[in-house]
Amino acid sequence: MRKAATSREGTIPLLAEAFRDHGYEGASMAVLESATGLGRGSLYNFFPGGKEAMAEAVLDDVDRWFHERIFAPLRDGTSGGVESMFDEVDSYFHSGQRVCLQGMFAIGRERDRFAVAIRRYFGQWIESLTAALQESGLSDSRDRAVRVVAAVQGGLVIARALDSPDVFTLVLAGARRDAGC
Repeated sequence: MRKAATSREGTIPLLAEAFRDHGYEGASMAVLESATGLGRGSLYNFFPGGKEAMAEAVLDDVDRWFHERIFAPLRDGTSGGVESMFDEVDSYFHSGQRVCLQGMFAIGRERDRFAVAIRRYFGQWIESLTAALQESGLSDSRDRAVRVVAAVQGGLVIARALDSPDVFTLVLAGARRDAGC
């Protein structure tokens, strides 16, 4: 067992990796206990709603990171916002070797349970990118934004399936072109 997390906030990244490694259904309480180094009682103390509350906290944390590093800069018209988005996405997803939890949850049996968080994440990404593409004068900005986000998600799946970060790099390069970069 690893060294135990000492705060609720400290458990969230550990829980996120457990959900990435095992999926929602596969992340049993034993797996979550092992990942955080905490016993069941401590986890329930931090997350009284159990595994569902843990997953919600993780999804909120990912959403917060994307809002700060991706969505807000795109919406604010920050210079290089679209280029920066691609760099941040590549880094966050470890060149395609780290799964997107919202994407993973969207295709799993847990989709309906977390539908609001999943829709919010993808909706914000598409809306923010659409705004940035419109600002840069590109036509059909929303269609481009949808294609770019879909390419990122599909690139993650293929890169993981083939265990090839090069595939994700290739997909991001195509998405950059679609975004006018």
